[in-house]
Amino acid sequence: MKILALFFSISTIIACQSKAQHNSDNMQIPSDVKTETAILGAGCFWCVEAVFQDLKGVHKVESGYTGGQVRNPSYKDVCTGATGHAEVARLTFDPSVISFETLLKVFWTTHDPTTPNRQGADVGSQYRSTIFYTSEAQRQIAEKSKSEFAPSLWDNPIVTEITPAEEFYTAEDYHQNYYNENPNAAYCRIVINPKVRKMQEKFADLLKDNNQ
Repeated sequence: MKILALFFSISTIIACQSKAQHNSDNMQIPSDVKTETAILGAGCFWCVEAVFQDLKGVHKVESGYTGGQVRNPSYKDVCTGATGHAEVARLTFDPSVISFETLLKVFWTTHDPTTPNRQGADVGSQYRSTIFYTSEAQRQIAEKSKSEFAPSLWDNPIVTEITPAEEFYTAEDYHQNYYNENPNAAYCRIVINPKVRKMQEKFADLLKDNNQ
């Protein structure tokens, strides 16, 4: 029993170290890199986070809430649809490596921007397709991408909202890095996996080396 207990203790330590390392890698941004922020909503933020985490030039991805009327909302609050918030991912990226325009190409390709307040079985205003621009340049790029690139992928009208960035609230810790921390969860296998595979197939040239 002591040997078994020791085994589980060591396994737990290794798992925690691995988790901490991954999260640390996601947070480290070289001091000489000039970054920009993109805030995108495309259904469940677990999906959006997973799709963008492994792209070159994307240094940090945070799941959170924005676009609502309630301060400091919880996941439970947002899930009611009454707060007005959207589930989003906030990306910190290096525009010299990956442009906002390219990020939007990934965005349009990996979710359905033609279904109002819905992505698959996830239904509600919190799952709306939306771009929260952080500058006038981003607004112009988003509008052009919506009118020119997105229609080339989808037959139905694009319903994605393009609005100014509002206060961003970081989601609870257990939502962060969800796909990597819970690879065997049913939602990850059934819903997120196909989106990630599609991104990897369509944008193989944008992937980080060794998927790091």
